[in-house]
Amino acid sequence: MKRRSPHTIREATWLRDGLWPWLCAACVALSLLMLAALLTLLVTRGLSHFWPATLEEVTLGSGDIIIGQSVREAPLPQNAGLERLYFTGNREITGANWRWVSVDDITQQSTPNDLIRLERTPWGDFIGRLIAVESEGQQLTGQEAWDHVKNALTMPPSQRANSELLLATADGQTLRQPVSGISHFQAPNAMSWGQKTYVWGQNVWRFLSQGPRAANTGGGVWPAIFGTVLMVILMSVMVTPFGVLAAIYLNEIAHQNRLTRLVRIGVRNLAGVPSIVYGVFGLGVFVYGIGGSIDTWFFSDELPSPTFGTGGLLWASLTLALLTLPVVIVATEEGLARIPDAQREGAVALGATRLEMLTRVVLPMATPAMLTGVILAVARAAGEVAPLMLVGVAKLAPQVPLDGEFPYLHLERKFMHLGYHLFDTAFHGEDVQAAIPLVYATALLLVLIVLALNLTAIFLRHHLRRQRGNEC
Repeated sequence: MKRRSPHTIREATWLRDGLWPWLCAACVALSLLMLAALLTLLVTRGLSHFWPATLEEVTLGSGDIIIGQSVREAPLPQNAGLERLYFTGNREITGANWRWVSVDDITQQSTPNDLIRLERTPWGDFIGRLIAVESEGQQLTGQEAWDHVKNALTMPPSQRANSELLLATADGQTLRQPVSGISHFQAPNAMSWGQKTYVWGQNVWRFLSQGPRAANTGGGVWPAIFGTVLMVILMSVMVTPFGVLAAIYLNEIAHQNRLTRLVRIGVRNLAGVPSIVYGVFGLGVFVYGIGGSIDTWFFSDELPSPTFGTGGLLWASLTLALLTLPVVIVATEEGLARIPDAQREGAVALGATRLEMLTRVVLPMATPAMLTGVILAVARAAGEVAPLMLVGVAKLAPQVPLDGEFPYLHLERKFMHLGYHLFDTAFHGEDVQAAIPLVYATALLLVLIVLALNLTAIFLRHHLRRQRGNEC
């Protein structure tokens, strides 16, 4: 046997005790840094959208006056200075909500307290000044007009008085705006820091509790939150028993031969199949195959309008259950393989049947591994978008698939999903620039929902482990 030199031994010891721990620590630190950077970007860009931004009144060298919110600055070509992007609103007058202004062309800039911002339908935001309010033959001005608008907005649109706002734009034009078409009113320049914090909280709550509007570039995402959580729960309920039973058969019942090994290889390969392939399978088998047959057998009076023969919550959940089935099988089988054979042999030696040994000894010990598979399945399914575009997700579905009408949970209905809402808002909105902050806010919300679902499963897994340890 060839003996190693002391230099070789020292070099191997340095690699084992000096280099590799530092490399591992550097990789962990880099991963955490990238995760922190991602969360910081989502939090700062997403939550800052709901803060009542200061409105500026800008006078240009040409004499034009602009009223709007300063968004960002960018350099001009050939180092010719900077230009600033303003959100000016008033789309029905100017034809656009945005305007680039050269910073060197600004001669005067101020933030008057009387500037207001209205969220309205159908022309989007208005930015300007409130002249008066006409209500029941009276004209209110000053603080009375502001109080009247704020009180009217606390009531539903159908119950608001037949009153109109007289508004003035930056160039002196006058507009008439019915109060019934206004969803939000604020004067951010006149607010204190505490008032802005309160309005910020209200805006966040509206984003979480209301439905979308203005082609998903405004309003909230409540239907998408509900659809995402409900679909993930249904998917978990469907995939867990099938994945666990399949893993039990492969590890505990089937003979360990070449066929079993081929099945395992096939299951692991299925985990790498692109998700859109599962969407095509769900469309052909679940929607057109099974759903079309159900319509023919039970809903023939409704044809040719499909009931189950079109995309819906049930088919989307089944498709994602099929997508995540290999993950649950692999995780559960690995947990079963880690259980010592002595546990099985001891249970059988004490007189337990094979079924009792599986249900009372093996499965309780493998429960944490099963939940690990469910955690991985939830993490993958919650962010999938491609298969859902084929089997049931909708651009706009303000009615959630749960109501007071029998059967209460309507699995045949289309639903909204945060992942698809994120994709549609970013690429198919009427105003992409206005949608950018909502994209960050929706992405942050999706991350938090996935985190909450995973933490629930992790907490349950730790609870079962602790309970199992106490029993032992």
